[in-house]
Amino acid sequence: MASSSFPAFFDAVPGIVLRDPLAEFLGAAEGGLIEYRYADAVKLAGHSCPTVAGAYLLTCRVLRALYGAAVPERGGIRVDFRDAQANGVTGVIAGVVALLIGAAGSGGFKGLAGNFARRDLLAFDADLAGEIRFTRLDTGAGVTATLSLAGVPADPRMGGLLQQLLAGEGNAEIAQAFAALWQDRVRRILTEHFDDPALVLVV
Repeated sequence: MASSSFPAFFDAVPGIVLRDPLAEFLGAAEGGLIEYRYADAVKLAGHSCPTVAGAYLLTCRVLRALYGAAVPERGGIRVDFRDAQANGVTGVIAGVVALLIGAAGSGGFKGLAGNFARRDLLAFDADLAGEIRFTRLDTGAGVTATLSLAGVPADPRMGGLLQQLLAGEGNAEIAQAFAALWQDRVRRILTEHFDDPALVLVV
């Protein structure tokens, strides 16, 4: 269950269970099974927004495409991003992706005697047709995913409220109204469109 400090809709967002062989080996999780929820992505990012929601949604869709009904293996996927890490929201998306699948860059866990390595499984500036390429290390199977949230537009009132707040002209009522509209878009993305193929193209 999501903490009571989070919006109630967090509990309605589907979670995902992965098997982490390293967690099993070190006794951190029985059978290596770990469940991740949207709230975990929010805790990592420090906020809930369409980008964080989209990254969570995209990763869940990709894992479904790569593993079908089987439990996905955390730490068993390489991820390549088309854009540079500092470009736009790429770094934010990469953080959520890495949380869920266990991939890491050059500073990641180097493994134990050649096993359980997470280092260098996350890379950027790749030559890709789509935004992100996911490749299974065990089979070599891969998919490319592209996120598009245009199908779930923001409430038109939100822009004006945001400008007031950023200009220091808002009050508690305006701040509350803006936050409610902001999270409502996140809610729609994750509860009304979780299986909508228009939001995540996986090929």
